[in-house]
Amino acid sequence: MNTIEMVVQRAHRNEKAAKTFITICGIGMALVPLLIGAFLFIKGTDTFFTFGHSVTEFLFSGQWKPSDTAEGGGQVGAAMFLAGSLVTCLLSLIISLPFSLASSIYMTEIATPQRRRLIQPAIELFTGIPSVVYGFVGMTVLIPALRHIFPMPFGFSVLAAGIVLAIMIFPTITTMAADAMAAVPKSWREASYGLGATRWETIAHVVLPAAKSGIFTGIILGLARALGEALAVAMVIGQMKVFPTSLFLPACTLTTAISADMGGAMEGGEYNAALWTMALVLFLLSFLFIFVIHQINAASELKGGRS
Repeated sequence: MNTIEMVVQRAHRNEKAAKTFITICGIGMALVPLLIGAFLFIKGTDTFFTFGHSVTEFLFSGQWKPSDTAEGGGQVGAAMFLAGSLVTCLLSLIISLPFSLASSIYMTEIATPQRRRLIQPAIELFTGIPSVVYGFVGMTVLIPALRHIFPMPFGFSVLAAGIVLAIMIFPTITTMAADAMAAVPKSWREASYGLGATRWETIAHVVLPAAKSGIFTGIILGLARALGEALAVAMVIGQMKVFPTSLFLPACTLTTAISADMGGAMEGGEYNAALWTMALVLFLLSFLFIFVIHQINAASELKGGRS
C-alpha cells in the first residue's frame, strides 16, 4: 500500500469518526428535552394518579393548601400562580413590545452603519446581565420609585415584576425583529420608493409585513423567557399567594412558587408532587410556544412559496 492510499484511508476513517461523533451529539441533544419531559411527566402526574386530584382542580381552583405528607388530603388549586405568570408575562410584553419594535426599526431603517454598530452591541449586552442583577436593581431602585409615584402600599407588585421582565425580554425581541427586517430584500424597499411611497409608508406596508414571522418568533421567545424567569421576579413581585387582582399589589407566579417551596417540601409528599406538576405546566407552556413558532414559520414559508 503506497503513501497516497494510506492518506486516503486515514482521511476516510477520520471523516467516518467525525460523522459518528456529530450524529451521536445531535441525537443526544435532541433526546435531552424528551427525557426532561418524560421525567417531568412522571413526577408531575403524581398529583393526579397518586393523590387523586383532578386537572380541573389544579388549573382552575384557587385553594392552595397541599399537605406536606405522603397521605395527601390537601388542596392543590394552582390557578393563582398560573394567573400571576400569565399576567406578568402579558404585562411585560405590552411594555416591551413598542420599545423593541421602535429600536429594531431604528437600527435597520434609520440609523447609519456607524450608529448601528454602537447600538446593536449595547442592546445585546442586556442578555448577558445575570437575573439577580435585574432583581437587585429592581428591588433597590424600581420598588422605591414605584412607591413614590403610585399609591401602592408595598412597592413589591405585579407592575414591578412586569417592568423588570420587560427589560429582560427587550433584547430578545429587538434582536429577532431587527434580523427579520434586515433580511427583507433591499429591492423591495427600492420598488416601494419608486412607486412614490415615503420611508414610513415603506416600513409600515413593506418591511413590517415581510418580517412579521421573524417578529412573531421574537415575541414568542421573549414570552418564553418571561414565563421561565424566577429569581428576578421573586425579588420584586412580593410572593404573596393571592390572585393578581391589581397591578399595584403583590402576587406570585409558577416559577417563584417552585423556587421558594421546592427545597422545603417533603420528597414523595403531596406538596412536592404539586410543585412538580407546576413545573410540568411550565414545560408544556414552553413546548406550546415552540409549536406556535414552528407553525408561524411554516405558514410564512407556505405563503412565500405561493407568492
